Amino acid sequence: MTESTPTPATKPTVAQPAVVQPDAAQPDAVQGRSPRTGAPVGDPMAGSTEADLDRVVAAARAAAPAWAARSGPERAEVLEAVADALDAARAELVAVADAETALGEPRLAGEVGRTSGQLRMFAGLLRDGAHVGAVLSPADPALGRPDVRRMLHPIGVVAVFAASNFPFAFSVAGGDTASAWAAGCPVVVKAHEAHPATSLAVARVVHAALSAAGAPEDLLGLVAGRAAGGPLVTHPGIAAVGFTGSLAGGRALFDLAAGRPDPIPFFGELGSVNPVVVLPGAAAERAEELAAGYLGSLTLGTGQFCTNPGLLFVPEGTKLLDAIATQARTATGGPMLSERIRDAYEDGTSARAGRELARGAAAEGAWAVAPVVWHVDLAEFVAHAAELAEETFGPAGLVVTYADEDALLAALDRLPGSLTGSVHAVEADHPLAARVGAALRPRVGRLIHNGWPTGVAVCWAMHHGGPWPATTTPGHTSVGGTALERWLVPTAYQDCPDALLPPELRNANPLGVPRRTQP
Repeated sequence: MTESTPTPATKPTVAQPAVVQPDAAQPDAVQGRSPRTGAPVGDPMAGSTEADLDRVVAAARAAAPAWAARSGPERAEVLEAVADALDAARAELVAVADAETALGEPRLAGEVGRTSGQLRMFAGLLRDGAHVGAVLSPADPALGRPDVRRMLHPIGVVAVFAASNFPFAFSVAGGDTASAWAAGCPVVVKAHEAHPATSLAVARVVHAALSAAGAPEDLLGLVAGRAAGGPLVTHPGIAAVGFTGSLAGGRALFDLAAGRPDPIPFFGELGSVNPVVVLPGAAAERAEELAAGYLGSLTLGTGQFCTNPGLLFVPEGTKLLDAIATQARTATGGPMLSERIRDAYEDGTSARAGRELARGAAAEGAWAVAPVVWHVDLAEFVAHAAELAEETFGPAGLVVTYADEDALLAALDRLPGSLTGSVHAVEADHPLAARVGAALRPRVGRLIHNGWPTGVAVCWAMHHGGPWPATTTPGHTSVGGTALERWLVPTAYQDCPDALLPPELRNANPLGVPRRTQP
């Protein structure tokens, strides 16, 4: 298949030539494949060498000072220009991504909109100005306190690892990249092996938009190949890393970031089972609705979401378990994003075959899989929690039945960290819902009432993070307005002349940013 993309104004900053034919001299070339057929899609993308990394990172570092010096409103205009360009190229980008991911044109068109929407959201934050965290503590001779003023500055060049399951929203121009640009940082993206043609297509659109907006094209660099991951994290020109992917891969890169001679922040989103608790009143009143909602969330996108409801607690003695089994038997699973992900899913589901409650069917396709729901009681879950609370990436979930509320709360207290926790309750359940929410809160980044975890709103207040192993840094988010805080570091200015202060800290506050002033 030939890529269908707008003609770029300039060539994207990619490693080596953008496209090569793989041979013995290029063992790390990245070849996209169709999940529907397994056949190659487009031409292979060259794997990046050490020299390539040096060149791309150096270009990003050279672009950093001028980009950081731009005011928030000036950066906002560039982000909006990139958003407009992505929207204009939506049809072409979706066609390329669907060939490589089989996620379907409706889903992918919506994801392009989410990607451009993230850029516009950060533009709004930049115009608001609160992201710089300006704080003033005026001199107080009576207390012996000097004049101290503090604000946040860009950390430097950020490395971003694209995710397999979001070829736009968590990829080349996705949330990590958008938030880093908003913070004033250039970005070097490692393209995901599942969608190299999509990565190149987006990079070309972005580079053309940056050029047309008068911004440095090297705000975006692109590298590729599995062998490039570790060297990108340890490259001395990289100041921070954003990662979305597997627990094993993320942990390995996290350790590399911490083991550098100059350790750097690593913001990883790794794995999550996203517990959902159905309380007795809700189970009695809404069994069919809850069963349909659960299977819809579990199988959405063939279960390839970090917010998939992998762990569901339901009360014993209700018709909900039977309703879930009925729904599961009629569910159909689609193709996984890659052969490797498909194989991991099959291995994981086979390991729990003895606990199977119901199994659906697999659609046609080379890497298609069947949805699976398992069932254990609470005592068995507690006895084997280390095994049963592990994430299975795909349309598979574990239903745990409980009879005793105190035993349920004790089990929730042992769960690993997750991105989300959900509670389904009617009014009569509210006293217990409060206790369940209190048990879940320290273990999740987002509490959901009468809803399902799939679907993460792009808004200022969203928190998409959680305790380990959901993320490496539970105080930060990869979605929402505060995502750019990952790429900012503070500087305090003591007794500096007004003319030497950043505009945000000067007495006249020429940019009009929100500031906190100590009495």
